[in-house]
Amino acid sequence: MIKKYILALDQGTTSSRAVLFDNEFNVLGIEQSETTQIFPKPGWVEQDATEIRETQIFVARKLISRLGVDSKQINGIGITNQRETTILWDKKTGQPVYNAIVWQDKRTSDLCEQINKDDFSEYIRKSTGLVIDSYFSGTKVLWLLDNIKGLREKAEKGQILFGTVDTWLIWNLSGGRLHITDYSNASRTLLYSIHDKCWDKEILDYFNIPLQMMPEVVESSGTYGKTEKGIFGNSEVMLSGIAGDQQAALFGQTCFDEGDAKNTYGTGCFMLMNTGDKPFKSKSGLLTTIAWGLNGKITYALEGSVFIAGAAIQWLRDKLRLIESASDTEKIAFEVTDSAGVYFVPAFSGLGAPFWNMNARGIITGLTAGVDYRHIVRAALESMAFQTRDVLNAMQKDSGIEIGNLNVDGGASANNFLLQFQADILGVDVSRPEFVESTALGAGFLAAIGSGVCEIEDLKKFRKTDKVFHSNMSDSDRQGLCLGWTNAIDKARK
Repeated sequence: MIKKYILALDQGTTSSRAVLFDNEFNVLGIEQSETTQIFPKPGWVEQDATEIRETQIFVARKLISRLGVDSKQINGIGITNQRETTILWDKKTGQPVYNAIVWQDKRTSDLCEQINKDDFSEYIRKSTGLVIDSYFSGTKVLWLLDNIKGLREKAEKGQILFGTVDTWLIWNLSGGRLHITDYSNASRTLLYSIHDKCWDKEILDYFNIPLQMMPEVVESSGTYGKTEKGIFGNSEVMLSGIAGDQQAALFGQTCFDEGDAKNTYGTGCFMLMNTGDKPFKSKSGLLTTIAWGLNGKITYALEGSVFIAGAAIQWLRDKLRLIESASDTEKIAFEVTDSAGVYFVPAFSGLGAPFWNMNARGIITGLTAGVDYRHIVRAALESMAFQTRDVLNAMQKDSGIEIGNLNVDGGASANNFLLQFQADILGVDVSRPEFVESTALGAGFLAAIGSGVCEIEDLKKFRKTDKVFHSNMSDSDRQGLCLGWTNAIDKARK
């Protein structure tokens, strides 16, 4: 009997990754390649779209070759991706017209402030479930059309295509046959009505973005089409799952029921709560988004997005050179009993939920002569937990649901200090799965459903818990630490 597999392609902000699962979702192998971020001006963040494509294909080929797998043994491919990152390319040549503008990019902040003063801004919020922020794709598309000579004219003639990273990868993998995205990614563009489930013509007209640029929106699981022959050997492989990285992680954590929540610690920090079949309007600075579309039904979520989490650790490593590796931070943090009153607010790209302050900037406060690099490293880890707490409080306020357990994943969730401090500062249990890359697992789950390997009801048995962290902190200590964090946030916002 020929063994069959599921391939997950996980294209993140700082790396491209491929994961191969068997049909019981055991991880058979992982390959990863870092990608380059480009900073042309302060606040601008770009990537080479060609590098994104090439690294993603490279790691998938390398993994398949290393494991001795024939492409005809792969039942389906699931794709998950950094969201909101914006790519425009020439429909005929397939060449990007400019670098990918990354979700962290702030070049359209002034434009967003202007839009917020316009009466139409409330319509955008109601239709899309999002706040008006440079984080999302819509203003990035507008910037490209306005700043690349001749681009708007070509776009109006149907010669230019828009896509987030999922769309860009699928278009290339399919040899240009598929120009699609799924509900979860579409809902992050600031251009898609999450109620009517279509590209919002009024918003497109407001931004003067041609409708013909936009991809077709499909369910998060299905048989979309096949890869071009030769990309993964002589056999074509079915593309059968798509979801933005955070929605994929929610799915990978099997948060299928209303009220289930997860937090992912990656470059940013992202908490999502499944709110069922109805969009839930936030009054606390959260986003209403589509979690996934499956079997003819839409599942919605509340989301709180923290822009800078693991990226702060990279900054300590690459810019300040306080550490040699991110994995060193756990040991360093445990070497001191506390952060000595130091708070690190990593607002390098402004503040996300629940503050949504595009002009906030990062600060380190509480420095004294007794502080050394260990306290700063510890404060950077603690900042992830504090930011998560801000989002969780807003989520509980909006939903009226008290979360007694938080499912966690992402690269930084391997850090035991971080998760223990997270449980302490929240006062709830924090549950880490055995396989912390829930984003790739979610993409694999969706691909398996799409290719007919299993149904959603079969998936919960595949999530295995590694460790549950319980709170050991007193209420008074928790309140004191949180008050210090609130004061630091106030300083960053001024």
